Order: sequence, then structure tokens, then C-alpha cells
Amino acid sequence: MAAVTPRVFVSHLAGVPVFDPNGDQVGRVRDLVAMLRVGGKPPRLLGMVVEVVSRRRIFLPMTRVTGVESGQVITTGVVNMRRFEQRPTERLVLGEFLDRRVRLKETDEEVTVLDVAIQQLPARRDWEIDKFFVRKGRGGALRRKGETLTVEWSAISGFSLEEQGQGAESLVATFERLRPTDVANALHHLTPKRRAEVAAALDDERLADVLEELPGDDQVEILGKLAEDRAADVLEAMDPDDAADLLSELPEADKERLLALMRPDDAADVRRLLSYEERTAGGLMTTEPIILRPDATVADALARVRQQDLSPALAAQVYVCRSPDETPTGKYLGTVHFQRLLRDPPYTLVSSIVDSDLVPLAPDTPLPAVTSYLAAYNLVSVPVVDESGSLLGAVTVDDVLDHLLPEDWRETDFLGEEEIDGGR
Repeated sequence: MAAVTPRVFVSHLAGVPVFDPNGDQVGRVRDLVAMLRVGGKPPRLLGMVVEVVSRRRIFLPMTRVTGVESGQVITTGVVNMRRFEQRPTERLVLGEFLDRRVRLKETDEEVTVLDVAIQQLPARRDWEIDKFFVRKGRGGALRRKGETLTVEWSAISGFSLEEQGQGAESLVATFERLRPTDVANALHHLTPKRRAEVAAALDDERLADVLEELPGDDQVEILGKLAEDRAADVLEAMDPDDAADLLSELPEADKERLLALMRPDDAADVRRLLSYEERTAGGLMTTEPIILRPDATVADALARVRQQDLSPALAAQVYVCRSPDETPTGKYLGTVHFQRLLRDPPYTLVSSIVDSDLVPLAPDTPLPAVTSYLAAYNLVSVPVVDESGSLLGAVTVDDVLDHLLPEDWRETDFLGEEEIDGGR
């Protein structure tokens, strides 16, 4: 008797690395591609959508998969680097099956799909969808509510119908281990309907992080499908410069309406950024760098630098200013770089080690001059100071790169369209 191959649940495959026979990583699994079949047969698994190092999504046929185990996928042979494009007869398992509401044939009871199991057919390289892990009752935010059970494909109906109100809790759960950039890339490749469902299921902080990594068109689309109160909450959770960039893409009436719904302090920061030309230091800067008073110590500075939600560029230096210590601050005194903080005793006052030699930028400094400044002095961040000497914010190298690259750089492959193998 042929040995039964182990069952694999697809939620465990999301994001796992894919290796070639030499042990080199090809990319990571982002979805699986299945094809519905007539006659009540289980859907056949055609392949995997793999995101390679260039962030391009390619198709990996299941016939090239030699192992799915221990948190990794092993493939054999050369890989076709052509961009994956979904065909009309194909279904994305993670994107379209999870959270779908279907019915048990025996009782006509509605259930929600939480996970899907796949299995390799004995003595063949073909794979098919084997079972479904479902929860009884309608979908909702309380994922643990209701009886759960595992059923055969033949025991359910409803996959041939267009889903009108699909939830997103199970798909969101597969994103938990992903960085915001990777979640954004996954959202970009979903349908607009599915994208809106996933966005609605993410909490405000997570959605804010993801929006900051999405192309402008996707940002506007998602924000436009949120209730206005929630859209304002998400804008508050975004970095002020990113929120300002997003609001600048909206019609004036929509922009003002959302600003009015935001907390006054957050709205004031965003309005200030919107008052500057986009491709200037004022338009590029963030209003939330690390600011310390002159009597703060190195220990105080290191505690601030260690904050988990800071980007590496912002955490690379602190700015020493007189009170008030929120932008616009009192008089800007200078910068202390992270490496200097590591070299001095914890009790040292930051005012005694401040670097005041570099001249800060004015808010109307054009983008080319900002770029040259960062490059000339090998900096990852530069202060922006007004005529009165108050610190307004800081321009980080990542914000400069966002504006130097083509507008569609988030949607563009880093590699060309050359192929390593034949077509699908």
C-alpha cells in the first residue's frame, strides 16, 4: 500500500522560504494557486505564488516542488522569472478561500473557512485541496466563537458563487509574522474588494504602517472605503509626513473634512507639513524626531533611541533644543549622533557633546540640495530649522529616496523581465 503523504495547512505556508536544490533561497511563499474542477472533484493545486528578492511575484508549478516540510519549500530545476498573472480559471487559496462563507451540504448550515489543507496524491507530483477547517455560524471579529470542525471538500458547497461579503480574519492572521512592507505588497496584489476587506480587519496601527508602504493609488482607494471617523484615526496613527503625503492626493473638501476629524495636535502637524512645497525640506520632513533638552543625559538619550517604533534613520541621532521640546521647539542647539552616545558615560549631559558645526537646513531647501547635503556629510537624517532658530523637524534618507525614485517604484520590479525558464 502506498504511504499517505502528510497533510499541510496553507496558513502554515504563508511567508515560508523557498529553496532550490543547492540550498539557496529563491523567495517566499505568498499564496497558492488552485483550479476548481467539475464533477465534485477537489480543486487541483497548480502551484505557488513566490515573491523573489526583487519583490516580483512569480509562479512556481507544484510539479517543481519536491518537499514541503519543516517550515520550508524545496524546489527543483530552473525557475521561470516571468511575473505571475492570475488566469480567469484560477483561484488564490489564501486570498480567495480563507474567510469565505460556504454551506455544509448535509445540514445546509453556514460555515466560515478558517484554513485549507492540501495533500500530494500518492505516487504522483500532483497536489489537491484535501480538507477545510471551518467554523459554524457567520464570520465576525470573534474568531474563537462557534464550533470548529474539519470537513472534506465534498461536504461543502458555495465555492462556485461570487462572494459578496467575505471576512478577512483568517487571512489577516497569516499576515501577523510579515513586515508592513510585505503586507502592503500582498494587499497590492489582491482585488479591490478583497483589499478593502483586509484593510477593514487590520487594527489602526497596523493599517497605518501598511498604508505607508503602499503606492499612492492604493492608499487613496483604501482610505476612501473606510468610514470617515476610522480614516481619521488611521491618519493619526501614521507618521505625520506620510499622512500629509496621502492627504495631499485627496480633493480639498475631503482633505479638510478628515483633518477636522483628527485630534487637533495631530492635525496641526499635518497642516504644517501641507503648507510647504512637496519637494522641499519642509515638505519632506517628519515633525517627530527625537528631541532632548540640554540637561538630559546620555542615558536619557539611549532610552529614547531604544524605542521600538522608531525607524533606524530617526534613531541614529537626537536633537538638542531648549524648551518647548516638541516641534516647533525652542532654540535648536545641535545634534548628538548615536555613535557618540555609545562612547560617553551614561551620566554625561547631551549639551556637552552636541555637534553644532553642521548648519541645519531651512524648510524651503529644495530636494536636490537636501540630497547633496546628506551625501556630502554621510548623514541619514538632517535637522530643519526656521529663521528664529526653532527645530521644525528632520528629513531622513528614506524620505528622500521615496521622492528620488520613480513614482511607481513600489510597483516596479528591481530586475528586468528576463526569463530563466520557459513560460507557464
